[in-house]
Amino acid sequence: MRILGIDPGLRTTGFGVIDVHGAELGYVASGTISTQHLEVGALPQRLKVLFDGIREVVQRYAPDCASVEIVFVNVNPQSTLLLGQARGACITALVSSELAVAEYTALQMKQAVVGYGRADKSQVQSMVQRLLSLPGLPGPDAADALGLAITHAHAGAAMARLAKASGLGGKIGGNYKAGRSR
Repeated sequence: MRILGIDPGLRTTGFGVIDVHGAELGYVASGTISTQHLEVGALPQRLKVLFDGIREVVQRYAPDCASVEIVFVNVNPQSTLLLGQARGACITALVSSELAVAEYTALQMKQAVVGYGRADKSQVQSMVQRLLSLPGLPGPDAADALGLAITHAHAGAAMARLAKASGLGGKIGGNYKAGRSR
């Protein structure tokens, strides 16, 4: 199974792709999608860059599923809203590519990868390097994305079995309802 991990951010979004063969994890790719070349106030253009970038990563690496970090609430509500919009653009790109999306908090990812939910970025980077036998440290955003993919590799199979056993694994869909026209 190939898993794409996404660490959403409005300025920099990290991505990481791993292959899972039983208990073995294999590194495929990682990197970042940056919107820093755009003006701070250009929110729609930034969201489009994230959406298009995620779609390109999906097309290039053909993952079977994805995992995305759940947004935490910042002290600044405006920052939380902006991060939520970036996350929404990423999830929309994944879902429009027909990928199942799992969601994990940063605490869950750090617990799964480092063994300590309050681990710092450098500890996540070191453990991701070790778990994937990388020759060097991945960047912090890419390391978090790889950590999310690793988390899903460990937790995803158990969650899928639970969903299937409880009948929660069904397909979810919406229905378009026409509004008023002139």
